[in-house]
Amino acid sequence: MEPGASPTARALMTLDLLQGHPGITADRLADRLGVSERAARRYIGILREAGIPVEAVRGPYGGYRLGRGLRLPPLTFTAAEALGLVMAVLDGHHDAGDPSDPVGSALGKIMRALPEPVAAQAEAVRRTTAPVPDRGAARPDPGITAALVQACSAHRRARLGYRSEAGNERTIEVDPWAVVVRHGRWYLLCWSHTSAGRRAYRVDRVRDVRVLDVPFEPPAGLDPAAVLEEHLAVGWDHEVEVVVEAPAERVAGWLSRVMGRPEPLDAATTRLVGSTNNPAWYAEELARLPVPYRIVRCPDLVRAARTLGERLLAASAGAADPS
Repeated sequence: MEPGASPTARALMTLDLLQGHPGITADRLADRLGVSERAARRYIGILREAGIPVEAVRGPYGGYRLGRGLRLPPLTFTAAEALGLVMAVLDGHHDAGDPSDPVGSALGKIMRALPEPVAAQAEAVRRTTAPVPDRGAARPDPGITAALVQACSAHRRARLGYRSEAGNERTIEVDPWAVVVRHGRWYLLCWSHTSAGRRAYRVDRVRDVRVLDVPFEPPAGLDPAAVLEEHLAVGWDHEVEVVVEAPAERVAGWLSRVMGRPEPLDAATTRLVGSTNNPAWYAEELARLPVPYRIVRCPDLVRAARTLGERLLAASAGAADPS
């Protein structure tokens, strides 16, 4: 740091070092600031006076780190970081320019706190980019989502007011394992005591949350994303069985878990077992396979596959032979 830097500049540099190096010792902090240890401790005191919680941990592995307080410490962004944040918000199809929207309001606060040269590029992208709404996405209530995430983190049972796809209101009691975002939709993966089974509830259909003082232990080694996809592959109206001429590990790499469970028949052949409510979509996904396959079970899927094949043949009718 510059020898003539002001105390304010050194205090901000101290904050930046604490954010980037949790547990930094007084001697290392002094070395990075170019001051004595006594002066480094003085800058720690300045931060504390400003309401920023700085904790001191004693012992051979101790040092200074930022604690969790009621106030968010000042944040510093590079131009690339700020632009990346704005792009991530826009990519989520939020109305980033609407100050009444929680996301737009929060982003506006960050933009106003950024230095002008850094904010200029991000603000230009924010104002001139028009995200196309994702009709398949559903925006859950931020407060409800936060309550569910808190219940997951604290391992506490929750009672939910839930509205089904048909519009029926009911109360369900769950052990919330994780909140998972998949293709623009938010799911609560949980054990439902009401249904006595594993369930994935749409967060946008949760109307209210009451966290109960009942602890639980989530399954050991839980992979929420993998379990959600496996869950979404079963229980639909149309039971499917397909034989694919490829090893099971290759089929698993080509298809999403929501397609079903690949089971090896032998070293070179796989049986795919699953279910779907949309045979047309399932046929299109199967058509992505780069190897031959045969539909063993599901008449509706057979009809959907034939319709897809006829459509593709019709699209190529009359076209010049590329060879």
